[in-house]
Amino acid sequence: AYSRLPTVGIGRERLYVNQLSQAELDELSNKRPTLTYGQAKQAPPSDFIPAHVAFDKKVLKFDAYFQEDVPISTEEHFRIRQVGIYYYLEDDSMSVMEPVVENSGIPQGKLIKRQRMPKNDRGDHYHWKDLNRGMNITIYGKTFRIIDCDPFTQVFLESQGIELNPPEKMIFDPYTELRKMPMRMYVTPSDFDQLRQFLAFDKQVLRFYATWDDTKNMFGENRSFIIHYYLADDTVEVRELHERNDGRDPFPLLIKRQRLPKTLVDKAKTFPRCVLEISAQEVLEWYTAKDFAVGKPITLLGRTFFIYDCDEFTRKFYRETFGIADFQPVDVKKPPPEETIPPYNGYGFLEDSLQNCFSLLPQPPRKNFIKMLENDRKVLRYQVALESPNAEDRKRRFILSYFLSTDMMSIYEPPVRNSGIIGGKYLGKTKVPKPGSTTDNPIYYEPADLTIGATVEVFGHRFIITDADEYVLNYMESNAESFPAATLQSLRDHFAPRRAAVQAAESQLADGTGSQEREEIVKQVQEQLKHHNYLSNSSMREAFLHHDKDGSGFLDKAEFFALCERFNLPVSDELVNKKCIKPGAHGLHFYNKIILDGRRGPKQLPNGAFKQTLLTGYYSKGYFIIRAGLG
Repeated sequence: AYSRLPTVGIGRERLYVNQLSQAELDELSNKRPTLTYGQAKQAPPSDFIPAHVAFDKKVLKFDAYFQEDVPISTEEHFRIRQVGIYYYLEDDSMSVMEPVVENSGIPQGKLIKRQRMPKNDRGDHYHWKDLNRGMNITIYGKTFRIIDCDPFTQVFLESQGIELNPPEKMIFDPYTELRKMPMRMYVTPSDFDQLRQFLAFDKQVLRFYATWDDTKNMFGENRSFIIHYYLADDTVEVRELHERNDGRDPFPLLIKRQRLPKTLVDKAKTFPRCVLEISAQEVLEWYTAKDFAVGKPITLLGRTFFIYDCDEFTRKFYRETFGIADFQPVDVKKPPPEETIPPYNGYGFLEDSLQNCFSLLPQPPRKNFIKMLENDRKVLRYQVALESPNAEDRKRRFILSYFLSTDMMSIYEPPVRNSGIIGGKYLGKTKVPKPGSTTDNPIYYEPADLTIGATVEVFGHRFIITDADEYVLNYMESNAESFPAATLQSLRDHFAPRRAAVQAAESQLADGTGSQEREEIVKQVQEQLKHHNYLSNSSMREAFLHHDKDGSGFLDKAEFFALCERFNLPVSDELVNKKCIKPGAHGLHFYNKIILDGRRGPKQLPNGAFKQTLLTGYYSKGYFIIRAGLG
C-alpha cells in the first residue's frame, strides 16, 4: 500500500507536485551577489486574481460527435449524433449538449450536465490542456471525436502555447441524410393522393369569421364563431367566440373537427343519425374549400352561418389557388341604438330628470360653484300683482325673489287680515322657464327680463311687476355692463320720484336741527321702544310702507298717529306735541332705508332683505322723520 499525494488543494486549486512554487521562484530571482552590488531590491508581488473573477463567463466550445449502435433496425446499423462540448474556465467543469433535431424521436438537449469530468481511474480530471482538435475523448464510456472549435477557443489555446491540430469535417448521420432525399414518385390508380395532400397541406388551416343569427327564434341571439377548414384532410371545425359576461358556459367547440356533408342521398332523410354516423354511402358531396367565400352564407349541420371576413393566409391561398381577389370584409356590427330621452314629466328640475337617463346610478348635475360663491346671499326682490279676470285676485300682492347664486325664483304672498286668502309661500325655489321654452332647449328667466311693468309667466300664472327693492337698482347699476339699457332705465325711472323726495328731505334737514339734538331724540324714542319690547314686531315696517301708496315717502299726521295707536306704540305726548305739532307741519316723512346703530347714512343688507326693524325719529322744521333701524 502507498499513500497518494493530494492533487487538489483548498478551493479546488490544482497542486503541482515536485515543482517550485511561485513564491520560491520569486525568492530565487531576488538573490544576487550582495558584496559587489549590495542588497538586491525585491520585486513587488503580483496581484492575486481569483479564478472565478479572471475566467468568469469564459467558456471553450468544441464541436464533436459520437457513434451509437442501433441493434434493432433494418434500415440503420449505427447512428451519428452531433454534440457540443463546453469547458468552463472558472471552475474547470465541462458539459455536453446535443442540439435538438426536429422529428428525430430521440430525447436531446443536455446530454451530460455540467461537472468536472473524470479522466482516468486515478482521480484525475480533464483539463483544457488535454483538449485539442482531431482527437478522441472518452467520458463515461462514450468516445467523442473533437473535430473543431470556435474562434475564442482557438485564440485562447494558441495564447497558452498549445499547437492546435487542423480541423476535420463533420460526419453526418446516413439515415438522416436518407430522409432528406426527394421522395420517389409513385403512380397510383387513385385520382387523388391523400398522403400527398396530408404532406403538402399539413398544419395549413383556413380561418373564416362568421356569425349565426338566431334572433328569429325565442331567446335567440346573434353569436360570433370562427370556422376552421383543415386543408390536410378537408375537415371543418366551428369554434365559438366568447365575450366577457356573455352568460354562456365556456364550451369552445360548437362543431368538432369532422367532414361535413353538403348533399345527401334521398334515403338519408330516414337515416338514424342519432345512433349512426353518416358515411360516404349517405353523402353525395362533401364541403370543400371552394364552398367557403367571404360575404356569403353557408349551412353547416342545419345552422346557417354568414361569413364576413377571413385571415391573411386564407386570402393568399384563395388568390393563388382559385384566383379570387375579392375579400372585402362585411361590417356585421349593428349600430348602437339611438338614445331617446323620455319627455319631461314636470316633476323636479329638468337637469335632475336628465341624470336618470345618463347612468344607472344617477349623479347630481354639476353646479357653477364660482357663481354660487360670488353671488351668495344676493337676492333681487320684486313686488308683483296677479293678472287674473277675477277682481279679487288682481288686488293680491306678492313678493318675487330672484336668487342670483342659483338663478331660481320664489314667490311669497304676505298675509292680509280679513282678506279671506291664506298667505305664505306661493312658489318654492325653482327655475322658471320662459314661454316657448322646450325640454331640448330650455330658456329660463334672467334678471334682465324682470323690468317694471313686465309680465312673468310662472307655470301658467301671469304676474306683473309693479315695484322692486332699491337693492335691485343698486345691483344693476354696479353691474351695468351685464344688463340691457332698457331694464336699467325702467328701474331708474321708477325710483326717480322716491329718490328726489329723499334728497329734498335731506336738504331740508341739513338746514334744521343740529345733529346732536337729532341723535338725542333718536335715543329717547329707541329707549321707549326697547322698554316696551316692540322691536320684535316685524309687520310694523310693512304697515308704514303699505300706507305710503304713492311712494313719495310722506305720511299724513293722522295716519301716523293711527298706525301708532294700531301697534300700541308709546308715543310721548310731550315729545310729539313739542316737536311735531306745529303750524306749518306738512306731514311725516318715512325713510325706505336701514340705518345701522342709529347713525345717519343709508346702508343696505347684503342680500337686500329687510330684517327686524325699529322706528326712530326726530323733528326738523315741522317734519317728524321716521327711520327704520336694525333691532
